[in-house]
Amino acid sequence: MSETCCLQVGQDVPDFKLETFEPTKGDFGETSLETLKANKKWTILLFYPADFTFV
Repeated sequence: MSETCCLQVGQDVPDFKLETFEPTKGDFGETSLETLKANKKWTILLFYPADFTFV
């Protein structure tokens, strides 16, 4: 049985990149957690159990 590694309260989230839609440009772009931190942006991470789940 493999052990799954999980984040706990107080631990840093690993850096990640994701594709975004930029409404001001009307085009897609990319952002990363590192960029958001460097720009001192507040970030909320929301996880949900499955696609198409109403949150």
